[in-house]
Order: sequence, then C-alpha cells, then structure tokens
Amino acid sequence: MSFDKPNLIIRQWNDLQDYQSKFETMKLLTNERDQDTPDELWLLQHHNVLTQGQAGKPEHILISSDIPIVQTDRGGQVTWHGPGQLVAYFMFDLNRLKWNVRTLVSFAEQFMIDVLKKYGIEAYAKPDAPGVYVDGRKIGSLGFKIRRGRSYHGLALNLDCALDGFQTINPCGYAGLEMVCIQDLVTPYPSFGQLCQDFIEYINSTGYFNDSKVKYE
Repeated sequence: MSFDKPNLIIRQWNDLQDYQSKFETMKLLTNERDQDTPDELWLLQHHNVLTQGQAGKPEHILISSDIPIVQTDRGGQVTWHGPGQLVAYFMFDLNRLKWNVRTLVSFAEQFMIDVLKKYGIEAYAKPDAPGVYVDGRKIGSLGFKIRRGRSYHGLALNLDCALDGFQTINPCGYAGLEMVCIQDLVTPYPSFGQLCQDFIEYINSTGYFNDSKVKYE
C-alpha cells in the first residue's frame, strides 16, 4: 500500500472522565484496529487518580490517600491525573507514520513546548527525563505503550490543577521533583477549551495527517 497521510479523529470530552474506562477503551481500539483504521487523538480531563507505570515501584507512592491507584501498561513510574490537567491520548499507527518510539516522544514533547510558547512560557525537554519543564519544574508528563507498532496513552499538561495529588508521590519516580501549572506562570491563562483548540490547531498544522474531524463527546 502506498503511503498516504492517515486520517485523524479528534475526540474532546468536556466532563471529567473515569481513567479505568478510558484505559480499557484505548486498549480495545489498539487491539482491534487494522491498517486502514484512522488514528485518534483524545483530549480530556480525569477524575482524581494515581496511575502506576508497567514497571512502577510502589515506594514512589509516599503517602496513603483516598486517591484511587490504577495499574497501567504504559512506561514510566507513578503520576497523578485530575481536574485542571489536560490529558491527550495518542492512538497512532507508528508504522504508517514511519515513526519510531523516539519520534513519538519527541513529537509529544514538542507539541507541549510549542503550545506553551503561544502563552509566553519557555518550556524545554530533558534528554534523561521525559517530559516538559519550566525553570526546573515539571509542567508536562508523558508515557506510552506500543503494541504491534501502534501507540496508546500519551501526555498530561498541567493547566490549573491543584498539585496536592503530586505531593503524595515521587512524580514519575523523581524524589523532590517540583510540579507547576500554566496558571502559576501566566495571567490570564487559557481555559481547558482554549487549550484543546490550541492542540487541535497545532496537530493540524504539522502536516502529518489529513485534516482532522473533531467530535465533542
């Protein structure tokens, strides 16, 4: 089959979403897709949850709390998701895009860096610690699972979340790592809906995909 730009479906949820159910749906879509299945990008916020990576070490959960813990199959250690954090899940066929895992990680990091730059926030990636940082503090996290050349899971960008959940863990396995939100850095700061629109405009500008269809769930 000759290489054509893949189609992309973007789904945006404005209500808080349950982590476990989205995790199961991502796995199902990845297992059942074939070479003609469109790629998908999901934009959403979760209810409070701690998610533990596939090789996650329990000692990185420092304080017992009422935040549920979900064991996942992504890379990385423990992180927090919750209201005020934009989560983007990438269900991409890497073989079709002619990407490797490093390409995907770099794309996700640059995705956040370029969107933050729109608001005058100078963020950067670190070669030894995946994610996006501002003055040493982490603002964006990422973790993926690749199955048969197809990705799922994705990134999480702190918008205006309370950071309490991160204080119960070593975020991404790094003791003492300080987290930061967009609202801590700029005033006024974008709404969740505006940030989703920024993401949509950015991914459509990359030229990797045909023009995407946005579905509001």
